Amino acid sequence: MSIDRLRSIALFDGLTDDQLRELLAVGEEVHFDTGDELFTEARPADFWWLLLEGSVDLLRHVGQEDTRLGVMSTPGQWAGGFRAWDEHGVYMATGRGSSPGVALRVPAAKLAERANAWFPFGAHLLKGLIHTARSIETMARQREALVALGTLAAGFAHEINNPASAATRAADALEASCEDLQSSLGRLAERSITAGQFIALDALRRDIDPQAARSDPLAIADREDALSDWLTERGVDRDWILAPSLAAAGLDVAWCERVADVLGGDGGDAIGPGLEWIASYLSTSALLAEVKQSTRRISELVAAVKSYSQMDRASMQYTDVTEGLESTLVMLGHKMPTGVTVVRDYRAQLPRIEASAGELNQVWTNLIDNSVDAMNGAGRLRVSTRAAEDGVIVEIGDSGTGMTPQVRAHAFEPFFTTKGVGKGTGLGLDIARRIVAERHGGEITIDQQPGETVFRVRLPLRAPARR
Repeated sequence: MSIDRLRSIALFDGLTDDQLRELLAVGEEVHFDTGDELFTEARPADFWWLLLEGSVDLLRHVGQEDTRLGVMSTPGQWAGGFRAWDEHGVYMATGRGSSPGVALRVPAAKLAERANAWFPFGAHLLKGLIHTARSIETMARQREALVALGTLAAGFAHEINNPASAATRAADALEASCEDLQSSLGRLAERSITAGQFIALDALRRDIDPQAARSDPLAIADREDALSDWLTERGVDRDWILAPSLAAAGLDVAWCERVADVLGGDGGDAIGPGLEWIASYLSTSALLAEVKQSTRRISELVAAVKSYSQMDRASMQYTDVTEGLESTLVMLGHKMPTGVTVVRDYRAQLPRIEASAGELNQVWTNLIDNSVDAMNGAGRLRVSTRAAEDGVIVEIGDSGTGMTPQVRAHAFEPFFTTKGVGKGTGLGLDIARRIVAERHGGEITIDQQPGETVFRVRLPLRAPARR
């Protein structure tokens, strides 16, 4: 190739013949045909491509199709070579010949040498520009991650506060309940009941099944009124305290008559302490059950957080996708409006896949969060899993407003968002795509069905080797 061919290109105005010869010496003339792929999206931009003849389509893979972003058809247009100034530079699109042509291919390292030798000030400015752009993108991603972390932390605090408060209240009430239990037992002993009477009374207590007492509030209220009248007739003090506890446990007047028979016919003064002892036992049991339920809920939330964050686990491991989806739903529980119904459709015996579980949980968070936003407070969120021939498929569908073809075409592009100012950075779906496609060798697509928008994620059984 002669320098006259380069001299006709406006890009090289200002370069001397010797400089053009140097450029040709380090470059290579590449002939391509229609359909030939010159460079590939997301791969290291190790070469600078200068078009001399023909045309090249610039394509980006979005969903299941290649979207044409532009075309290089004028001699002097160029692409790639970013690693001359940025060690992490990658091709922003795939270059594919749309008509036969010729290009000059120059290694990025050689281009950097020429640029630094010919116009060091310009090369310095270019490095600074690229560094600044990358820093802004990194800061935006970090900001998005911090906002998401803050939202999840606030949601977790809200979720754990309810059972923690309930456990605290129940523990405080237990002290008074245990004191009443001991006091009533002491008053019962003062009535000089026999050992046989106490054993019979304890047998009646053991026969109580609070779980079988569940009934409608009106039935409980009727029992409470009847018990209160019965206790008053027997001269039992504090009937307003005993009657509600006994009625809530499913006990009625007939059961109290059995207590009276055990404690001596008319019962004398032992009926009151005997019923107080049983009511205190029922109250203590109920409070203990509340403490157990609350602390169990706290343990479940902590386990969900541990599963979600993948604490103490290797970055790459064999992962249960269903477990990750469930822990994500728990973490996002505070964001679920009351009008949104979550439908789980998990396939049994789903195979484990080799993946970074923490990164996949970030994908599920972004997809579910987008779906919830799309429903505006009411709708149906479907989370399903199923096995595929070579991996697993996860679908997250919502009955929201849907996406237009234009939005679907750009949904996974960095910084693209349809949300209002201050309500999104457009990084969520881009991050999800990068994690699924680049980190796990999978695929994420959007399928618009009647009444449902579906994010479909395909993941292989084994993750590709990291480059």
